[in-house]
Amino acid sequence: MGLLLRIWALSFLPGNWRMPVLVAAGVLVGLGLVTAHAARMTSYLGDDPETCVNCHIMEPQYLTWMHSSHREVAHCNDCHVPQNNIVRHYGFKAIDGMKHSTIFALRREPQVVRTGALAVPVIEANCRRCHWSVIEQMTLRGYRPGDNRCWDCHRETPHGRTRSLSATPGELAPRLPDLLRGGHPRLGGRPPRP
Repeated sequence: MGLLLRIWALSFLPGNWRMPVLVAAGVLVGLGLVTAHAARMTSYLGDDPETCVNCHIMEPQYLTWMHSSHREVAHCNDCHVPQNNIVRHYGFKAIDGMKHSTIFALRREPQVVRTGALAVPVIEANCRRCHWSVIEQMTLRGYRPGDNRCWDCHRETPHGRTRSLSATPGELAPRLPDLLRGGHPRLGGRPPRP
């Protein structure tokens, strides 16, 4: 307890260092909060598919999903995030989100977004979870390494094969549903531009 109080009071620092350290810590915390606000970080805790379009690289995926039959029954997280455990669910979202934001911030995004190695088993499990009543009529066992993945046959579901940035250019993109509501455009819970 005494150690925590010393850290809180910064008594382990020389007296003339305390104020600069407090100011620097305040600046860092403030920058972190501004970054979190500008990046709409709280929107990533939910399941709104429009959140995935905060990063424009996902526009082809959003558009192809929006024109698929899955739009009526499943959102991005239903397919791309583990659904069997809340810790795995948010842990996977955090890791994948950090990966995506780092790639986007460094401008290293590819022209064609492909499913990563960690996401493949998650998507496969979610396909089987939702379509179990159909699958159990065809097979008596679960997926085994070497078996075909669901999308080896169902290649157009739900994003199709034409999913590069040039295949769905922005000028063909419909306006996001939130942008059409009542003249008060919102994206990720806030106006499109901060």
